[in-house]
Amino acid sequence: MTNKYVDFISDDHFLDCVSNLYKAYLKAKNNITKRNFYSNKIDTIKLTFDSKFNDIDEESLIQAEILRQIDKSINNSIGTFHEQILGGIKGFEVGNLSGFDIKAVDDSLFAIFKFEELSKNIEDCIFEKLSNDARIFKNAKYYLVDFTKDTFYLEKWVVGNEEYKVSHKNVFKISGRSFYNLLSETDEAFKKLESAISTIQNKIKTEK
Repeated sequence: MTNKYVDFISDDHFLDCVSNLYKAYLKAKNNITKRNFYSNKIDTIKLTFDSKFNDIDEESLIQAEILRQIDKSINNSIGTFHEQILGGIKGFEVGNLSGFDIKAVDDSLFAIFKFEELSKNIEDCIFEKLSNDARIFKNAKYYLVDFTKDTFYLEKWVVGNEEYKVSHKNVFKISGRSFYNLLSETDEAFKKLESAISTIQNKIKTEK
């Protein structure tokens, strides 16, 4: 039977992933309300000055800060969502305690996700980890999956400078969109996912 939402995971798995993310949003909204807003470490002096000097009423500032805190708390859930979606593709699974976000069941692929800009030191540490592991599983490919760029790219990961560069033949950087295509073995997999999410969101709103 043809899938209703995307062609690289089952409808049931897709709906479970969306449901889990929806519950995470509800939990984040319930955990950060105006009542408990002031129970956190909020600089009320700064809040007052921001309101006066920026000519923004305090209520608007509070609502903006609440939304910022919700957004911050939901970031991990977005990462979990991508893990669960990609882990539903045949041949792949969530990394769990492996130290990776996604891995191939046959240990032929390992990946770590990136959802925000990282310092050079942190990225160098990730490169070192992937390179060291690549010396153990010599036939496996290792990826840093970059979800911060809305584009398609796949490149060998090279660190260093003009005088001294280091790389490994099986360690790569890849965009989130390209990684979805790689694992699903389809074109525009991420675009299909976005379309399916939009469809299910409209359905949820209608049901409300």
